[in-house]
Amino acid sequence: MAKRVLVVDDEKLIVKGIRFSLEQDGMEVDCAYDGEEAVEMARAGKYDIVLLDLMLPKMDGLEVCQQIREFSNVPVVMLTAKGEDMDKILGLEYGADDYITKPFNILEVKARIKAIMRRAGSDHDEKEKARTLEVGDLRMDCEGRRVFIAGKEINLTAKEFDVLELLVNNPNKVYSRENLLNIVWGYEYPGDVRTVDVHIRRLREKIETNPSEPKYVHTKWGVGYYFQA
Repeated sequence: MAKRVLVVDDEKLIVKGIRFSLEQDGMEVDCAYDGEEAVEMARAGKYDIVLLDLMLPKMDGLEVCQQIREFSNVPVVMLTAKGEDMDKILGLEYGADDYITKPFNILEVKARIKAIMRRAGSDHDEKEKARTLEVGDLRMDCEGRRVFIAGKEINLTAKEFDVLELLVNNPNKVYSRENLLNIVWGYEYPGDVRTVDVHIRRLREKIETNPSEPKYVHTKWGVGYYFQA
C-alpha cells in the first residue's frame, strides 16, 4: 500500500519538486500552501508523514504542528530556512519529529522520510507483540500507543511515547542522553542531546503530578534518565 505524504509549503516550485520526486518513489502526495489548509487536510486525511514548512501564510508551521498534535501522532518533519539551534529545538517543542534545513537536497529529504517510515514500520511490528504495561497509576497500551494516568488518557506525541515505552520496558536502567537520541531518533538524526531534554521535560509535565519531583521518570545526574519501577 502506497505511503501517503502531506507536503506543506507556500513556495509552489519547492512543493512541485518534492511532489514529483516522492511520486517517483511510488508515494501518494497531497499538497497544502498555507497553515489553515494544512490543518484541514491533516484532519481529513490519513497520512504516513507530514513535511511542514516553518514560514507559512495564515498560520505558521509551529502552530500547524501544535494543532495537528491535538488529534494525530503522524510523524511531522519541519522544513526551515532558519538554521539556529533554538529554532530547531522550538520546532521539536511543538511536537515535530525531525527537521530539515533549507536549502536541502531532495535525496536527503527522501532518505529522512524513509528512515522515519522504517522506524514507524518497526513500531508496527512491535505492536504485533502488544501488551499492556502497568506501574502504579501509569498504564501503557502498547498496541494502541495510548497512556493513562489514574484512568485518565494522556496525549503524548509519537516521540514522547517512544521514550516512555523504552524506559518503562527497562526499569531502573539508566540511559544516557546520547543513547536515547540514537535509539529513539536514530543514528542519522542530525539534532543534539538537548532534544532529549526537551522531550523528557514535556513528558514529565504530562505524566507527573509534580514534574520537579518525578515519580516515574528520574534523572541520574551526570549520567542520564531512568524509569523508577
